[in-house]
Amino acid sequence: MKWFIKPKYTIVRPTTRSAEAEAPAQWVNCVCGSIIYRKDLDANHKVCTSCGNHFRLTLDERIALLIEENGFEEFNAEITSADPLVFVDSAGTYPAKVKKAIEKTGIQEGVVTGYAKIGRHRVTLSVMDFNFLGGSMGSAVGEKIYRAIMRSYEGSIPCIIVSCSGGARMHEGILSLMQMAKTSAGLAKLAEKKIPYLSIMTDPTTGGVTASFAMLGDVNIAEPKALIGFAGPRVIEQNIRQKLPEGFQRSEFVQDHGFVDVIVDRRQMKGTIIQLLDFFAD
Repeated sequence: MKWFIKPKYTIVRPTTRSAEAEAPAQWVNCVCGSIIYRKDLDANHKVCTSCGNHFRLTLDERIALLIEENGFEEFNAEITSADPLVFVDSAGTYPAKVKKAIEKTGIQEGVVTGYAKIGRHRVTLSVMDFNFLGGSMGSAVGEKIYRAIMRSYEGSIPCIIVSCSGGARMHEGILSLMQMAKTSAGLAKLAEKKIPYLSIMTDPTTGGVTASFAMLGDVNIAEPKALIGFAGPRVIEQNIRQKLPEGFQRSEFVQDHGFVDVIVDRRQMKGTIIQLLDFFAD
């Protein structure tokens, strides 16, 4: 089918930096103390070969991990952020920050949405990019995710959202918080129509994203040791003035407390998603 085409977005590299500055280091230090050859790390989907630590993926790597070859067609790429509050802080204006994020990532907003082929299934796939203003959810991100949900609703095809976010985007105030209700309302319509929604939570998934669509999956999936929560651990400790337990807000802790259904190693993620889609289809 002709909609199985290559992604229409590309990563734009800053032109002011030298080729040497752009080239990544050939060796990578892991939290376990291991020093890993970058090519070996990339070949293992950026999972440490010694301890299983999951390094963050780029947007392209995340999409390629899940889809069949050339099985992605982006939609709503033209939706971008406005500046409703005329936001300015010590670091500059909001439009200037968005422009810098676009130049850094090569995408127009903190999420890319499209049709995807995973196994034998056609789905809508939304993938958040932490490199774009911390993957924060403003009006444009909420709108893109809502429209992806509605495409699943209209086409009666499964919806998959990969979350990687620091939460709602403070630069847009209450307008960003409104996206929590908007995306949740869209998912409620999917549930009424019994259309599957799979939520994949990666490191980190926090704030208003956790408090809305990330936790509303028919199956909530997390990568190992991903930070998942609403307020961060340091904020909570300061408020309750108590030391938090070891591993607090990591995937394993969150699963033990009933908010995550299954923790899946990245290397088995695609196979697990296909099994779930097969189950819902049959």
